[in-house]
Amino acid sequence: MKERTVIRSADGHVFTAASFPMQQAERLGPGRLLRCPRCARLRSVVPVTLQKR
Repeated sequence: MKERTVIRSADGHVFTAASFPMQQAERLGPGRLLRCPRCARLRSVVPVTLQKR
């Protein structure tokens, strides 16, 4: 089973996605375009770095 990726949209909405396209393509940078489930619009998103407590 694939791990879900926690991502944040340009509007600040945080959600998970089953796939985050081309994560290993470092030359493209961290941002991708995905449909945000909160506002139902195509938004620029970046992965959220999780911090251990």
